[in-house]
Amino acid sequence: MTDKDSPATTAGTDDTLATAAGADGTPAADGTRATPSRRALLGWGGAGLALGAAAAGGAVALTGDGDAGDDARPAAEAGAAIAFHGVHQAGISTPVQDRLHFASFDVTTEDRAEFVQLLKDWTEAARRMTAGQAVGEGGFGGLPEAPPDDTGEALGLKPSRLTLTIGFGPSLFERFGLAARRPEALVDLPKFAGDNLDRNRSGGDLCIQACADDPQVAVHAVRNLARIGFGKVVVRWSQLGFGKTSSTTPEAQTPRNLMGFKDGTRNIAGTETDRLEKLVWVGPKDGSDWMTGGSYLVARRIRMHIETWDRTSLQEQEDIFGRDKGEGAPVGKAKERDEPFLKAMKPDAHVRLAHPDANGGATLLRRGYSFTDGTDGLGRLDAGLFFLAYQRDVRKGFIPVQRNLATDALNEYIQHVGSAVFAVPPGVRDKDDWWGRTLFAKEA
Repeated sequence: MTDKDSPATTAGTDDTLATAAGADGTPAADGTRATPSRRALLGWGGAGLALGAAAAGGAVALTGDGDAGDDARPAAEAGAAIAFHGVHQAGISTPVQDRLHFASFDVTTEDRAEFVQLLKDWTEAARRMTAGQAVGEGGFGGLPEAPPDDTGEALGLKPSRLTLTIGFGPSLFERFGLAARRPEALVDLPKFAGDNLDRNRSGGDLCIQACADDPQVAVHAVRNLARIGFGKVVVRWSQLGFGKTSSTTPEAQTPRNLMGFKDGTRNIAGTETDRLEKLVWVGPKDGSDWMTGGSYLVARRIRMHIETWDRTSLQEQEDIFGRDKGEGAPVGKAKERDEPFLKAMKPDAHVRLAHPDANGGATLLRRGYSFTDGTDGLGRLDAGLFFLAYQRDVRKGFIPVQRNLATDALNEYIQHVGSAVFAVPPGVRDKDDWWGRTLFAKEA
């Protein structure tokens, strides 16, 4: 399940303390409005596919040539924009937003140059959408006989702290002559005890993680990237999420998951530069130089057996987690952030098994979200946790923790039904940079 402390999540990162601000760049919001201009030419990048404005008329971020070496991205004001440029991609240590739209794509084009151009087009689109601007010269301009450039559902909305984060799956390295550039740390995840994975909700050549405080802004962003990618990529699966279940800002109230427990009390904070460098960001000596400044993402869809859980006594629920449900204090302690005494917990308590002390120090930065996707046809809610965890090396992070959770008492109430792993490249430094440049630069 989740990291240490987080109820119902997957492999956890101990009881990692959630702290604040994002260490991915600098948030900038100038408060001005972006007005979409009319466009005389149809299409985006010559492909006949235009990208809509993510939030035309919203606050615009300063995404110029800022200091790419500044990893301290403070939280932007509500509704404002978070800077796109930075040493690391936004959406990792950035303050966690309220909503998620995550999409995994399969690449359909066989042409490497065409795929590289798509990455450049996506970067430009993301740069503008996260700033609340129209993509290209968007709006509803262009030829009346052709589809409008902007899909329109986000017009007039603010940027809502939208972040867009891209990752490359293991299968991408089977294409375009990239086999030798696959990082050793980008391993295929082994089968874990209790897994019941749906291949239609797993894997993918690449992913886009869209986080925002307005669900329409997040959905709009993924929709338009998919639109630009028509004929080159196709959506493999996607997931909507709400109610963040972990936070990178510990000064804020710790969120709760659908089991009602506080999640991520000890998550890595966006301001903990030392811990981020040690546990999240790939270093220059880690191999695969193109990944320096990047990270590795594990995504797991975790179904919760809500109905069974809701008939479980309070005492048993608290024993399963190793924390009380109200305050969130560990067994035998009074306050949520009191250091847990692991031996006071039952041997199969979630917190005890997920804690770094039980996993050789393994710690993850988590950005999980709750989900509800209707019912399963048997009158039970299809609900749970969409677990997202970033780490410096999957082999030293998620894998050992998840293996240690094989005896977790929580497993009776959850099941992992979707899974994927991605290499998340470093950030886009300036207006001339683009997603994946460090991977493709020598070949492009």
